[in-house]
Amino acid sequence: MLSDFPSLLGAGLVLLGIFLLGYIGLKVKFPNVILYILFGIALAGLLDHNSILHFSSEVAIVLLFFLLGIEFNTKRLGGIAKKIWSSGLLDVGLSLGVSMLIALGFGMDLFTSFLIGGITYATSSSITAKLLDDKGRMANAETEYILGILIFEDLIAPIIVAILIALSSGNTFTGLDLVILIGKIVGLALIAIVLGKTLFKRFEAFIIKIEDEDFKIVLLVGLAVSFGGLALFLGLSEVLGAFLAGVMLAEIGKIERVEGTVTPIKNLMLPTFFVYFGTTIDLGEGIPLPVLLMVLVLWSVIAKVLVGTVGGKLYGLTKRVALRAGLSLCARGEFSVVIAAVAVGSVKVFSGIYIVVTAFIGMILFSYAPKITRKIYGQPEKKKKDLKVPTYY
Repeated sequence: MLSDFPSLLGAGLVLLGIFLLGYIGLKVKFPNVILYILFGIALAGLLDHNSILHFSSEVAIVLLFFLLGIEFNTKRLGGIAKKIWSSGLLDVGLSLGVSMLIALGFGMDLFTSFLIGGITYATSSSITAKLLDDKGRMANAETEYILGILIFEDLIAPIIVAILIALSSGNTFTGLDLVILIGKIVGLALIAIVLGKTLFKRFEAFIIKIEDEDFKIVLLVGLAVSFGGLALFLGLSEVLGAFLAGVMLAEIGKIERVEGTVTPIKNLMLPTFFVYFGTTIDLGEGIPLPVLLMVLVLWSVIAKVLVGTVGGKLYGLTKRVALRAGLSLCARGEFSVVIAAVAVGSVKVFSGIYIVVTAFIGMILFSYAPKITRKIYGQPEKKKKDLKVPTYY
């Protein structure tokens, strides 16, 4: 019986499946993230309550954003924040606001329309970060802008979740509740900054003294998971907490010491997040509201491309780089799943199908973004080297 299926056996089979799918993905040059999600959907009935898989996926996403946060010390983060707010608000208006209006136009009530707007809003931080890493685009000109948008969305999405949960439970979400929520986000960020400037200022020297690599892993993973857990305790996202934990350690001199220790653990566990993500999606029977689904999927792509092209220009990117950024922001993922959990009945099934479709389309557009950009704008001009030609008399 499925209920008697051991969690440990399930986790072991998942790891073997991940290896097989990863190997196939490398051979056929197909995004392995898509294969992992499909694998999760196929195993949904068997592993939907697997505690080991769930825990592993939680730790994986925390470590991914912990390592991202390490790349952003407070000075760099402050510079991005000053530049990203206008593009972030454009994202809220297009991806959430217009989607909400579309749902209202299809006869949805205000709460359901806001719910659908929330589901269509946030780009999948985990999928996008994984693809940036896999495709070797971390050093690209658009990456800082993409990460800035993801961070902005990670700040807005918890507010959306809190409002929806309050409304779905019948409680009113007051202005005071919003102020408290924003206060928690600011407070957590301040804690990270203060600890980074004081307690962890000489962390590098402490790390060097620890010769046993196992103890380093325990310490660093413990810091990342604890800060992610603190964020959850405060009613925020563990992704935000993990990112801030990384920012906290970004002040040390040589961040590669931390990266070299944590990256292998992240690489081992991260595929389990995408498998677990697949197990949370209930496709149900048939496709409810197919016309609305097609319209929202189309608009979701258009909205993010506009966030890239228009918002990227506001941020200071060139047309070419801004388009590449927009095409890389289309995948929906973990926050959409969290918000969709509030839905019931056909809206929940609708939400699951939407997330799967946009995740796949987003990953494909990400993979082909450089080619599409070259197709539209042509090959980038190579910078001419100022060579001095010897003159003979």
